[in-house]
Amino acid sequence: MRSSNPVFSRRGFTRGNEYAGFGTGAQQSGNPYAQYGANPYGQQGAPGQQGAPHHPYEQPQPLTPQQMEEMYSAPAAGPAQTGRMTIDDVVMRTAMTLGTVVVGVVIGWFALGDQLGIAFGAAMVAFVLAIVQSFKRTPSPALILGYAIFEGLFLGVLSRAYNDAWQGAPVQAVLGTMAVFAGMLIAYRARIIRVTARYQRIGMAIAIGFVLAMVVNLLFAAFGSGDGLGLATGGLGIVFCLLGIGLGAFFLSLDFKQIEDGIRYGAPRNESWLAAFGLTLSLVWIYLELLRLIAILRD
Repeated sequence: MRSSNPVFSRRGFTRGNEYAGFGTGAQQSGNPYAQYGANPYGQQGAPGQQGAPHHPYEQPQPLTPQQMEEMYSAPAAGPAQTGRMTIDDVVMRTAMTLGTVVVGVVIGWFALGDQLGIAFGAAMVAFVLAIVQSFKRTPSPALILGYAIFEGLFLGVLSRAYNDAWQGAPVQAVLGTMAVFAGMLIAYRARIIRVTARYQRIGMAIAIGFVLAMVVNLLFAAFGSGDGLGLATGGLGIVFCLLGIGLGAFFLSLDFKQIEDGIRYGAPRNESWLAAFGLTLSLVWIYLELLRLIAILRD
């Protein structure tokens, strides 16, 4: 079942009528049929058994003798021939996407200056492009890179405004974002954090509540008192910033799981763009929450 939330559906929880990620993912026990609720193939039993549903990227089973003979006589296939996603693909696409964000930041910082109206317009364009990509069944590099450049323009102007008010805040936020990313990657690789079905449900419930609370706070700030519900200032603001950073780290763990499953189950190479898109969204989220936290603490 496809998620009704376009922001969350892009993270691989639902793809058409198929289950999340590239399968629910096996536990790291070395057994590909271990499960944290359901195995990657939707029910008990290995792929190829009669009645067992196929994984989205699984080859049809069983092969006929003629097909097997043709397969054995064919030359060995490398990544370029198979068109399957690799970690190098993910790294390269992520570098391209983040590099585009950085280009946008430089343009926004030096060319746009304090043009906050243009910056928020760029943010709206980036939001629309992200939503369109979220509804698409396949990744679109043009949409993803378009999102990256407009998001970069917004971040450049916003970062300069924060730097004018709190000298050095953007640099501190960048260093903090890098630290959160490195910490989550180490924790995920060491299996300190395990992305299970229960972990996903709890994290997504908290994320939805967080977003709703921030929207309500924004509405109160726009039509009521300037501070809204007080979620952007004082002690309550600090708590919500820390919660937001924690949710950004949660999203990173889902991205890591999506990448791991995509490589393990042989996702198409263009899915690496979706992985890059997810990582970029998570890092931008963390950066913005750190900016808010630094501003509150330094006030």
